[in-house]
Amino acid sequence: MSKVNNAVEKTDPKLALCYAFGEVGSNMSWYMINNYLMLFYTDVVTLSAGAISMIMLIARVWDAINDPMMGNIADRTNTRWGKFRPYLFFVPPFLAIFNILTFTVFPVQGFAKVALCFICYVGTGMAYTAVNISYQALQNVCALDSQVRMNLATAKGIGSSVIGIVLSIVAAPALLKFSNPGAQAADARGYFIFAVIISIAIIPCFWICGFGCKEKYTKHLHSDDEAAGKKRGFLESIKLISKNDQLLMVVASTILGTICVTGRMGLLTYYIIYVVGDFAHIATVFTVMTVMQLVGTLTLPIMTKKLTKRNSLIFLQMLMNVSFLLMFLFTKQGIGVVLVLSAISGFCNCAANICFGLVGDSLEYGAWKTGARMEGIAASMLSFGAKISTAFCGAVGVLLLSAVGYVAGAEQTASTQQGINVIVNLIPLVVGMLSVIPMLFYKLTPQKISEIRSDLEARSAHPAE
Repeated sequence: MSKVNNAVEKTDPKLALCYAFGEVGSNMSWYMINNYLMLFYTDVVTLSAGAISMIMLIARVWDAINDPMMGNIADRTNTRWGKFRPYLFFVPPFLAIFNILTFTVFPVQGFAKVALCFICYVGTGMAYTAVNISYQALQNVCALDSQVRMNLATAKGIGSSVIGIVLSIVAAPALLKFSNPGAQAADARGYFIFAVIISIAIIPCFWICGFGCKEKYTKHLHSDDEAAGKKRGFLESIKLISKNDQLLMVVASTILGTICVTGRMGLLTYYIIYVVGDFAHIATVFTVMTVMQLVGTLTLPIMTKKLTKRNSLIFLQMLMNVSFLLMFLFTKQGIGVVLVLSAISGFCNCAANICFGLVGDSLEYGAWKTGARMEGIAASMLSFGAKISTAFCGAVGVLLLSAVGYVAGAEQTASTQQGINVIVNLIPLVVGMLSVIPMLFYKLTPQKISEIRSDLEARSAHPAE
């Protein structure tokens, strides 16, 4: 375990709880966009497949590019609240406004409708980036010890799972409840009211995180930079971070893993509605998945200690791949089989939290290798990978639906149902297998990280003359 001022670092329960609230806010902000935006665009706003693909691709690619830019801005920030906390205090109200606008149906048609959807979505993405990059980076200045950081990542995962369970239970019924009387599926009124409710709720969540998570080690970790007056430019930061081969392995695995998981989740509603049953089953499947994700997250501290972070990630991804294959083969066996296999894949979704622990270790490796510590840029690289993946999924997913003959609001043909099954289960299986490959080249064992941390502390105590 790391030692600072001769004190062994331990996980503070209050810190972990407050850090979890940041993920609650992040998840509430992005839940509707990740799980319902495409359905909202196709079935409520009635955008064409081409328009949706263009919006998703351009907006999410820009959002991904914006991540390292925001990471660099955060790294260069220096206030009495720290580097990252100010963004948790001041940006959430703007994020709430753009969230609401994204799920608003404006009384316009044609190009104006597409343009407004695009602007609102881009605005939401930029506000979310400013908050979320800062939130992710905060973990690495609140703690030094690798396992403590992993415990904070676990707390983050617990927050994600708990609010995910709540939203899985509440979202679909609430969308129908707030819709016009007699609606068989959520309409514009339902989406707007529910978006207002959850958007307002995210603000205090980020504030709790900001007030409760002090940047305890910011000055300690950046004392050399501050003494030298260093403020690296964006291109210099990117050049330095590109030398961190271990971080790049994590990013590569994240890109493929996000295509596998998030891309599937974005289309899962279509599978549930048109292949499994009806709109009402969405809440059941999503709830089972999020409950099991919480169960999986609670096992992470023990699992990562026993197997290491890298091996735990590989194990969970392979188990998830098996569940996808079985769901593809036995999808016609009824909702019971779907729920069991969804429970397995939901359990494995906890693997995403391991990636944040891997980034913390990669950050130490990068500081050791290059002499540069950049929490904001490092956190942004993981987010960059995730958003490049969602850009690809958003652009390709709706086109794949169109290619298999999907018709919004209609009863789908047998071939279309099979096509949706392939998109939701078989394609993620292939991508999931590919996501394991970069982890085979990841070499930061717990012993190696401990050695690196000790060397960094020695360098700090005895800087070169």
